[in-house]
Amino acid sequence: MSPYLVSVVMPVYNAEPWMRRSIDSVLRQTHTSLELIAVDDGSSDGSWAVLQDYAGADDRVRPIRLERNGGVAAARNAGIAAATGSHVAFLDSDDWWHPRKLEWQLAQMIAAGVQVSYGPYDRVTPQGRLLSQVRPREAVDYRDMLKSNHIGHLTGMYERSLGAAGFRRVGHEDYVFWLELVRRAGRAICISTQEPLAWYLVRDGSVSSNKIRAAAWQWRIYRQIERLGWLPSAVYMFHYTWHAVRKRN
Repeated sequence: MSPYLVSVVMPVYNAEPWMRRSIDSVLRQTHTSLELIAVDDGSSDGSWAVLQDYAGADDRVRPIRLERNGGVAAARNAGIAAATGSHVAFLDSDDWWHPRKLEWQLAQMIAAGVQVSYGPYDRVTPQGRLLSQVRPREAVDYRDMLKSNHIGHLTGMYERSLGAAGFRRVGHEDYVFWLELVRRAGRAICISTQEPLAWYLVRDGSVSSNKIRAAAWQWRIYRQIERLGWLPSAVYMFHYTWHAVRKRN
């Protein structure tokens, strides 16, 4: 048994039609020392029953049920608070992982002596059509993260000893989270592999698809959360826009 227990946090909200693929991709990891903390965020469908079935079949599944829908940030924070592993990773209930994702990630993090890592992933439609391949740079620091979110949330992992930055109720809550963790850690590395670590499902009407709203969120992060001046905010906003265009090409 590996000494490294990975806590996988999965927020769930009315995800019954597609959550099984996500859960299976976690439980079929070659790195078997893990706990899946699945947080039902007040679902009104059969999501909770699905989680109970999985928990009955595999004691690594730890379902948590919130009394009312509080949003993805609250669900993720509840999962982080319940985590007991040496490392924490995230997966939403409609995305899925490569079977060796955790194995490769842990090995390279330990070899490099780093506390935060991320990796390549593919963006796909519900019909399985490839939209784009996201292949991040080899390593990033805090300044790099201000220019663009290089960490795809479904691939990110960090040492729990860093402390939890916590998810805020803001747009781009995952970006703000990883920005803070990279600032604490000093740097993060990209896992080297010829294959994607994960697949990100792009559904019609997803929050991330609204580019104007996303740009407005980004500007508020610079000004209100990171408290940057107008000039550095404008410079980083230029880099953010440039990187956003490149990601989709």
